[in-house]
Amino acid sequence: MRQPAVADRFYPGSADALALAVSELLPTGPSEGKRKALAVVSPHAGYVYSGALAAETFSSVLIPETVIILGPNHRGQGAPIALSTTPWNMPLGTIPIDREIADLLLEHSHHIRVDELAHKYEHSLEVQVPFLQTLQKRLSIVPIVLSQVSYPLCQEVANALAKAIRISGRDILIVASSDMSHYESRRSTEEKDSLALQCIEQLKPYDLYHTVLDQRISMCGVIPVVIAMLAAIACGASKYHLAGYTDSGYVSGDTDQVVGYAGIVIS
Repeated sequence: MRQPAVADRFYPGSADALALAVSELLPTGPSEGKRKALAVVSPHAGYVYSGALAAETFSSVLIPETVIILGPNHRGQGAPIALSTTPWNMPLGTIPIDREIADLLLEHSHHIRVDELAHKYEHSLEVQVPFLQTLQKRLSIVPIVLSQVSYPLCQEVANALAKAIRISGRDILIVASSDMSHYESRRSTEEKDSLALQCIEQLKPYDLYHTVLDQRISMCGVIPVVIAMLAAIACGASKYHLAGYTDSGYVSGDTDQVVGYAGIVIS
């Protein structure tokens, strides 16, 4: 079983404290306004910085029983495209892996490999789970961490995701975990992030990939977002909704070195 790596650091480690924190972050309101989504982009900083935006983003969509979570590999350990297939022991309860989808992914892409080491200390997927399991009591996940890979490889992985979703015949949400620009002034961060967000708004994953690379935008989860966009488009996505944008300076008070956060829904 995978054990929590960042409990008591990025979010409260006890079940009671975490449940209270998540409930306080989730907005209250009628559930009938929630939209059905194919993909979501959610930030992965500590809850004090980006938890409210993550909660707002997730609460705006219907969370199905299976969620594929894509995140960047910050530590560089393990396979470049690493799938976890062991249950995740989280403070709010153990989350099973959807083995049907996991097996379909392994069948349709030889680049996706089972590798638990890549997940052992990675926080980008873990911080999303408490929101998802609070909003969907029957949650199963398919966790994948990604290193920097080529655009053609992004396309291949996205094709495997889209095939698995279509073959399953079920509603499955893809969550791409990403923060935006890192440790630049608020002005610079907003200028750079607007370039990336414009590519996402136009549903142009190729442009996003190369804009982030060419403009040196320190968007850590660009690969997960590109793959999520490609897979969502293959499944019929045509709409973009910006749930919100903020940065760490609104909490820390430091606007000289901020981290940008965006919440996005693709449907």
